[in-house]
Amino acid sequence: MIIVRAPLRIPLGGGGTDLPSYYEKRGGALISAGINKYVYVSVNKRFEQSIRVSYSKTEIVDKLDEIEHPIVREALRLLGLDRQIEITTVADIPGNSGMGSSSTFAVALLLALHTYKREHVDPRRLAEEAYHIEREILHEPVGKQDQYLAAYGGITTMDIGRDGEVEVGNVVMSEQTHDDFESNLLLFYTGIHRKASEVLAAQDKGAKESDEAMLQRLDTIKDIGMKIRSCVTQGDIRGFGALMHTHWEMKRKLSSKVSNAEIDEWYELARRNGALGGKLMGAGGGGFLLIYCDSEKARLRSAFAAAGLREVRFHVDWEGAKVLANVI
Repeated sequence: MIIVRAPLRIPLGGGGTDLPSYYEKRGGALISAGINKYVYVSVNKRFEQSIRVSYSKTEIVDKLDEIEHPIVREALRLLGLDRQIEITTVADIPGNSGMGSSSTFAVALLLALHTYKREHVDPRRLAEEAYHIEREILHEPVGKQDQYLAAYGGITTMDIGRDGEVEVGNVVMSEQTHDDFESNLLLFYTGIHRKASEVLAAQDKGAKESDEAMLQRLDTIKDIGMKIRSCVTQGDIRGFGALMHTHWEMKRKLSSKVSNAEIDEWYELARRNGALGGKLMGAGGGGFLLIYCDSEKARLRSAFAAAGLREVRFHVDWEGAKVLANVI
């Protein structure tokens, strides 16, 4: 049996500029962090000739084309595996919550399948294969951020050229900056599930059609993301927190689905209880809310608990996608 894990991620700045509808016109730039919340995938040789896939439901099929899970079906097809295999998956965090779980699953699955075939594969190839399946085969309106963070982990910068080529950088922090980063960022689950594709559709459509207002908003988000990169790399974590609020104000203008009255109320509650800034994970619309707070954390936690939001504590994952067991 082969067991693989890949980290989920928290976007820190520049989100949305990883969509081809934007980076093919202006180039993308992002910074994001892998965290110690994971998607796990196991792969095993099946005794029967059929294929068994177990996730929120279980499928047992005789032919590859009969698999309903689109990422599993296309990953098996890409690697030329079409029988006598068993795949199971579990995750630390629910799907459709803005943490990049679909892309993270794709990366973990591809690493498990390559390992099953006794093939070595580097993080860049994993990320690009996952993106190829999601964007080019399944036509999901996803960018490149989630796949790269699942593959590389760490606190990672991405510069995306107009040709789609990604330059990956690793942010090196002092011990004090690292402690401040993990201590002052608080992650809360709103309990709202949503599909990222529904939230991203308006943004993707506007950028594809060269909607100048949409492109200018994404230009501003990229600029804020570059400033966040400078703050994080220079150890100015409080400056990063303040920029999160600037980013929040701009992101809400991308689509009416990014936020709603309930989320706006939670955000203002955070600000009244010591938060400097915050942002919804991923495309927005629900899922997880990341808050920067370097004082009065107990007061903020108490206010959010009273409002029904659940905190999920985390640390940075510095390893990326990884094989945990290989006993075939």
